[in-house]
Amino acid sequence: MAARDSGPVLVADAGSSSLRLTVFGDEGEVLAEHHSSSAPDEEVSGPLRQLLDEAPAPVAVGHRIVHSGPGLRGHVVVDDDVRALLQDAADLAPLHVPPALTVLDAARDLLPDVPHAACFDTVFHAGLPPAAREYAVPAAWREEFGLRRYGFHGLSYAWALDRTAELLGRDPAQLQVVITHLGGGCSACAVREGRSADTTMGFTPLEGMVMSHRSGSVDPGALTWLQTRHRLSAADIEEALNHDSGLLGLSGTSDDTRDLVRARAAEDERAALALEVFTHHCRRGIAAMAASLDRLDALVFTGEIGEDQPEVREEVCARLTALGLAGGLRTPSADGPEIVSEPAAHVPVIVVPTGEAQQVCHETRRLLRGLAGR
Repeated sequence: MAARDSGPVLVADAGSSSLRLTVFGDEGEVLAEHHSSSAPDEEVSGPLRQLLDEAPAPVAVGHRIVHSGPGLRGHVVVDDDVRALLQDAADLAPLHVPPALTVLDAARDLLPDVPHAACFDTVFHAGLPPAAREYAVPAAWREEFGLRRYGFHGLSYAWALDRTAELLGRDPAQLQVVITHLGGGCSACAVREGRSADTTMGFTPLEGMVMSHRSGSVDPGALTWLQTRHRLSAADIEEALNHDSGLLGLSGTSDDTRDLVRARAAEDERAALALEVFTHHCRRGIAAMAASLDRLDALVFTGEIGEDQPEVREEVCARLTALGLAGGLRTPSADGPEIVSEPAAHVPVIVVPTGEAQQVCHETRRLLRGLAGR
């Protein structure tokens, strides 16, 4: 299998309801792309072939995979053994990993002679300290079943951290920041000296803050009560928490903050409640992450909501004065990372455009350099 770290790289980012394929050049420029608002299925070879016909032949393919499972702790070139380990992770992130594996298999069939890299959202959190990693559950659950906190959105956090360091003129290893990724899934992360010190998501991407149509954390006693008192099955509960909750469950109309901001302005009380609960949980998550730091050098927003929804950023920061934050934020004026707080702000507030695909490309090239050096 050929391996060189220069030349086009195809990045595949498959989600529960979308597919993004992007071919990047050596300088990070986009050479070709395909975006679909439906989840990939067995017909995914069609869009892949079309993109490959339009773009220069890639020297490698990088695949964003949300969960590494217990057997993998770093980004890795995929072979049959790695593919088997990835299958074991599928039920830990059932909305995300199966679609990604569908694309991975199709791409390996179409491009068997180039390296395929699996780049994981969990890797950024692989060094979580024990206090942030372990659940307070019986030892058998932790030791025999492998129940632990993994954390997610790591590719987004790695990209946002490096962009923040560049913007502030600091070494990432010198920074202590909270980064919050707000999109379809939402989480926050405490970054201490370049490493994840804590994060709001845990064993699966369902834990933590309220999300678009995922619940975030719910009292586990309430879930067992639903099973024993109301006879809901585990499948019923999983379906409801993953698909019918969050902003959608609270508003009853939409999981999109843009829709809810407009509806709130039209005096829709359920939309107002959904936004109030959402921003409250954002503040709670950010404050909890700050507790793992000695100081707060910056608060960083990324993800589609974090990047594009000024009302959310304002409502979060204006009520986090205990952390030295304040409202009065500007709307970003550029496509790149930008400080949106006042020049004299005690804690800078920064918006970084989402860069998960770019980070997958970066990590893929890093793996290629390792292969070439053997």
